[in-house]
Order: sequence, then C-alpha cells, then structure tokens
Amino acid sequence: MTLSCDFRPPFWLPNGDAETLWAPFFSRSERVPLRRELWTTPDDDQIAVDWVDGDPQAPAVVLFHGLGSSSRGHYSLALAAALQARRWTGCLVNFRGCGGLDNRKPRAYHAGDSDEIAWIVERLQRSFSTLYAVGVSLGGNALLKYLGEERGDHLTAAVAVCAPVDLVATAAHIAQRPLYERYFVRTLQRQMGHYASRYPDLVDWQAVHSARTLRAFDDAFTAPVHGFRDALSYWQQGSSGPGLARVRVPTLLINSRNDPIVPLADVAKWQRSAAVQTCFTDRGGHVAYVQGSFPGHTRYLPQQILRFFDGDTPDAKA
Repeated sequence: MTLSCDFRPPFWLPNGDAETLWAPFFSRSERVPLRRELWTTPDDDQIAVDWVDGDPQAPAVVLFHGLGSSSRGHYSLALAAALQARRWTGCLVNFRGCGGLDNRKPRAYHAGDSDEIAWIVERLQRSFSTLYAVGVSLGGNALLKYLGEERGDHLTAAVAVCAPVDLVATAAHIAQRPLYERYFVRTLQRQMGHYASRYPDLVDWQAVHSARTLRAFDDAFTAPVHGFRDALSYWQQGSSGPGLARVRVPTLLINSRNDPIVPLADVAKWQRSAAVQTCFTDRGGHVAYVQGSFPGHTRYLPQQILRFFDGDTPDAKA
C-alpha cells in the first residue's frame, strides 16, 4: 500500500507561519494518561520518561521531542493517543532538563546528541522485540545522526519529522526570521535559570542571558558545555545530513515545503541511502499538520507515522 503525502490544512490557516503557530497553542489537545518513570543515565544524571502502557506483545514506539518541548507537546500527545487506540506501547522521552525534571549534571541536550539516543534505544530493546523510533525537529536530527552512524540495528524502523538535518543552514535561515529566533532563544534562556544557580562557574552566564541570537546562545552555552569549539563547530558536527547516505534502518523523512523554520531544500539536497524514504508535503508548517473543523486537530502526523510502521510506502509525489 502507499502512504499519501497530499496534505491540505483548513482554509483559515493560509500559510506555514499560521499553521506552525496555531498547532501548539490553539488546536484541540489530546487527553492521554501517562505513567512517569525516572531513569538514571550512564553518567548518573536523570531523565523523565512518560509511558503509554500497551499490550506487552505489541510494538513499542519511542519519541524524541524538539527544542524546548517535552512529552506534553501537541505532537507527543497526538501520537500517544494514536498508540493508545492501537494498544501499542509509547515511550515519550524527556531530554535532560525537560518535562519538569532538573538535571543532576551540567550536561544538557542538543541537536547532535546521538549518544543520548543510543543508550535510550539500547535500554528499550531489552524489553521490546519490535521497537520503532520517532524524532521531531531537534529530536529528529539527533535520531537521524544516530542512524547515520550505523548504530540503529535495534530499531525496526524510524521516522524523522521536520528534522533540521543541516544545522548551519537552518540557523542561517532562522536568523532571518526574528519571531522564531527570539522564541527559541527565550525558551532556552528560561531553562538556564536552574543551571545558573547550581553551576555558577560553568559558563559566562551574563553572555548566556544577554544572547539575542541562536549563534550567541550556542557560543555562550551549548558549545562550551558539550565540548565544541563554538556554535559553528557544534552545528557542523551535529548535522545529520552527511550521514543520511549511511542509514540502514527503514526511515521516513516527513517535511513540508512551507516549513518556516527548516527549509525543505536544505533537507532534500543530501544524498540518502535506499533505506531512507521521503514524504514531502506542500503544506503543514513546522510540525503542525492541522486538519479538521475549527479549531482543528493534529492527527495527521501520527496517522502517517503509524502507516509507515505498518509497511506502507510514500506515494510518488513525495
């Protein structure tokens, strides 16, 4: 069977900006009970993992969220509801410092953190014979980087949604969109309050809090904390695009042509292995894909994701 990549939003969402901003703030939110566990990381930090409990014999899906989000993001809950309906298990990972849980260590999370993906997948594969993975935006790039390092043998298949596979190009694009850049920077700075009080000598906190661009923030915090020379070095080394040609696990890239944050051209330009398929839609915004009567719902993405996991392939338009 084929997976249709034809998506049409409601008439009252006329462009990618409207779709992107509407989805998290105004679309109908799914209500799903989640069971929380706290996991200790290999370096003795901790993360929160929220579960959708399913049939023990059914497949499991692990979700890695985007920048500044959590297991409570609109797309996370939409996927959780779809998994609950199937009685599949859902593992909604909150990256370090996300989901209302503070870090024990200075290390945070970042777009190229394939090692974090690796230990989580390896832990899950001990419990589930069929394990799928979904990465969204930043989490999608981290997942694809892990797969491109040929470390994905524990996964049956994977989906990356609106992943910024070229971090240098994406950062340059966002720098031209002040609304989005200020939102991302402020979101990151809000997360820094806990870090600054616990690790006063970690970085130049004045530079972190005065940053007005992603480059300035990543120069002041992300790069030095995670061992990169500067923001550019982090973006270059963290990009998953160069590894797409080495991906061995069946993988689907879902992107929209009107995404205001991740330009499709910066995704499509990379050579991909035969295992990587694409579903490039004309509309959808950035991780939005709102459909239905006002105020709309976000069920399109989980439907596409689960159809791919069922074995459906994208149509020729993709």
